Order: sequence, then C-alpha cells, then structure tokens
Amino acid sequence: MTTKLGKELYIQDYLINRETDLGAFYMACIQEDPGDGSLVGRCLYELVKAKGMTVLAKETGLIRQCLYKPLRPDGRLTFETIFRISRALQVKPPIATK
Repeated sequence: MTTKLGKELYIQDYLINRETDLGAFYMACIQEDPGDGSLVGRCLYELVKAKGMTVLAKETGLIRQCLYKPLRPDGRLTFETIFRISRALQVKPPIATK
C-alpha cells in the first residue's frame, strides 16, 4: 500500500466508498499538510471529484464554479467552503481540539 502524501496523492489506496475511509484520508492529509493548506485543498479536490462535482454543488448550495475555483492549486480556500464541503462529504472539518 502506498501512503505517500504530498504533491502526489494516491487516493486509489483509500477505499473512498465508505465514510470512515473518507474521514481517514482527509485526516491524514490534514496531518501531513505543510501548513499552507495546499494538501488539504488537494485532498478536498480529489474527494469532490470522486463524489461528483455536480452532486457536491447541490449538497453545498454552491455553484460548480465556486467549487472549482478555490480547489485549484492556486485557489484560496475559505473556512466557509471547507466547512460546506466537509459537511456534504460527511467528514469532520479540520478543527483542533485540546
């Protein structure tokens, strides 16, 4: 099993058909993110593509363009977008609890 996280995401190693695996993949990306949110954004992009951009657009209440633009490599994710996508994917948003 390949576990490399970074510029190369190996989403095929994660069974994304179950919510628990979506959450595990998402949390691994959050933990490995270099601090600029690039890996979290890429992870969300891959998860959104896997579920379907049109489906997520309906579930988040955003138009498809509002999903594509912030999820591009040079895009700027907002907390609102992260939380809407996380809720639609039924994964926990990245909130530190201590």
